[in-house]
This record gives sequence, C-alpha cells and structure tokens, in this order.
Amino acid sequence: MFNTLAVIAATVAGIMVGVEFAVAVFVNPMLLRLPVGSAIEARADGGRVLGRVMPFWYIASLILIAALAAAAKGGTATNAAIAAAALFAVSVVMSIALLVPINNRSKTWTADDHPDDYREQSQRWDRLHYARVAILVAGFVLTLVAATAG
Repeated sequence: MFNTLAVIAATVAGIMVGVEFAVAVFVNPMLLRLPVGSAIEARADGGRVLGRVMPFWYIASLILIAALAAAAKGGTATNAAIAAAALFAVSVVMSIALLVPINNRSKTWTADDHPDDYREQSQRWDRLHYARVAILVAGFVLTLVAATAG
C-alpha cells in the first residue's frame, strides 16, 4: 500500500512541479521575447488554461503527500512526508493569496486592452512564481525521500 501510494504521490506531484518549473524557466522567458501584444495574449491564454487545471492538481498533490505521511511507518519517511506536505500547503496558500489575484487580472488582458503597469504585474507574478517553484521543488525532493525511506 505504502509503495503504491508513494509512486502515485511522486508521479502526480512530480509532473506538476515539472510543469511549474517549465513555466518559470522556459515558457515565460520565451514569452518575454515576443512582441508586447503577442506576449500579453500568450500569458493571458496560459493563465486561463493553467488556471483551470492547477487548483485541482495542487490539491491532489497535497492530499496524496499528506496520505503518504499518514501511511508512513514513522522515522525519516514520516518526517519527510510531513515536511513535504507542509511545503505543498505553503505553495497552495501562497498561490491563493499572492499569485491567483494577479493571474485573474492578467488572463483578461489583450494586446489592445491591458493596464499601463502590466509589465510590473507580470514581473511580480514571475518573482512570486520563482519562489513558489523553489518551495515545490523542495517539497518534491522530500516526497521522494519519504517514498524511498518508507
């Protein structure tokens, strides 16, 4: 049971962390090199698409990692899974409190209709996203520690 749960938790969380890492390191930097109107519309589309999927993915990852902590038999596996769940919980709170409000605004922007400070808002989202990705990577590593120590 523990091994199956560990594989599922690591797979679901790992793919999500990979998507978030790719957005931070590859996708958004590529979008910055596009003409302004195209960059705004591409980010808005990304915000709409990922904004529909990510809330469920984040919660599913958190639940699976919390279940992994509950299923662990103590020691390193339990401690690592609890720490991983805590980091994923921090990423959920951070997302809701800091990133989602910016995303909700930016997903409505178009090349012709966007605020004057769209760059500052986009850069703030990017900085917060980098911090969230760092938290998620640490949580994912701890998930793998729990999976292998259990």
